[in-house]
Amino acid sequence: MLVPDSKVVRGLLTRYASLQIALAERETPERVRELEDVSYTLCIMMGTRSVFDAISAADALLGAEARVVGAQESDGESGLPVPA
Repeated sequence: MLVPDSKVVRGLLTRYASLQIALAERETPERVRELEDVSYTLCIMMGTRSVFDAISAADALLGAEARVVGAQESDGESGLPVPA
């Protein structure tokens, strides 16, 4: 199974949240359409049919990645080269 790029997923989650706030302040047809597009893209990337499931899957993906990075850093393995 392909795993989506975490930076793209994080950007979509941020955009989704921003659009939800913008729609609460003032609903426009453009914002509604953009939210539909972002929701659809999240669903496709996360392999779900519901935006709520997509957000949950995205959170799990980002959480798992953060745990892996945290474990690597605690072992001293950041993946960065050591300066000479």
